Amino acid sequence: MSLIDFLEPVNRYEISDDEAYKQTQIGQHIDLYEEHFPDISQADIVLVGCGEMRGAGLGSNNLNAPDAVRKAFYSLYHWHKEVQVVDIGNVRAGATLKDTYAAVETVTKELLQQDKRVVIIGGSHDVTVAQYNAYASQQQIIEATCIDARIDLDGDSVLPADNFLLPMLTTSPNFIRHYNHIGFQSYFVHPHMLETIDRLRFDCYRVGRVKERLEEMEPPIRNSHMVSFDIAALQHAAAPANILTPNGFNGEEACTLMQYAGMSHNVSSIGIYGYQPRLDVHQLTAKQISHMLWYLMDGIYKSKQEAPFEESHHFNEFHMAFAEMDTAFLQSKKTGRWWMQMPDGSYAACTYEDYLTACRNDIPERWLRMMERV
Repeated sequence: MSLIDFLEPVNRYEISDDEAYKQTQIGQHIDLYEEHFPDISQADIVLVGCGEMRGAGLGSNNLNAPDAVRKAFYSLYHWHKEVQVVDIGNVRAGATLKDTYAAVETVTKELLQQDKRVVIIGGSHDVTVAQYNAYASQQQIIEATCIDARIDLDGDSVLPADNFLLPMLTTSPNFIRHYNHIGFQSYFVHPHMLETIDRLRFDCYRVGRVKERLEEMEPPIRNSHMVSFDIAALQHAAAPANILTPNGFNGEEACTLMQYAGMSHNVSSIGIYGYQPRLDVHQLTAKQISHMLWYLMDGIYKSKQEAPFEESHHFNEFHMAFAEMDTAFLQSKKTGRWWMQMPDGSYAACTYEDYLTACRNDIPERWLRMMERV
């Protein structure tokens, strides 16, 4: 079977208020799967919709969710001409939930093998499992990041959307080298759960801490290969379709996190899950997701300006010793981002604050956590 067998085309006019987009709008510059499958050879982003909501106890084919996001996204103005976006339509719903997982995994895997950055929109958060399986089926060891108000490890729930992290993090063989959870809200998380995750040397960041210093989230996202974003992480005011909590990230913070994902050369798949149009107000949640996609494009545009490590003249290099450990820090002259050298000679993403900590002869917490995992 070919890729096209798992996909359904999209009717451009069903997601447009007008017969055609303006030349300056994104919809005019996207190659969309309508009658013929588009050429993805030059694509920086391959967009694919998924309406699978059975994992949250809802219907199997909620394709109006990705289409609502498309309608908002296509109408935005096109600022990043160097970033090519191709929309390959929607994944066909399977007879069972596992069938849809298999279809999402197959589509994502084939696109990853073609070295494409995949963006999945729609579906409940458990579709993250299929996103991960696309890497596991290739035995690719990855770092994963979830952005969510909850940590979906509820073993007492029968809904995959509430406990999908259990098989994802515990199945053997396992291909997750490290896991980050960004934006959890403490009143939704059992304290013992955090203790368990800490013993696994995974990193969890409470929403309050993240909002205080959002830039601290750039290195863990930069190191990740896959990112999964549940709209439950957003404030209800920014995403009215989120009925879990009034608290969370505001719209600008969510856009910045997606910009970080775009700036990363490692991130190869991104899922934005949990959107239900029937709960939305004035399509504000769809518009919020569309803005996040716009900032993803902005991050990719910025990443194209970054120089490879081999071009050393584009970096400031600082050699130092802290805690009797000789190391080096690199700062990009183009983007201002930082890296720190690990004992094995590799470089890991870090922040300017990590560099200042090392200058005081203290061990940066990020460096220590990475060494614990080793």
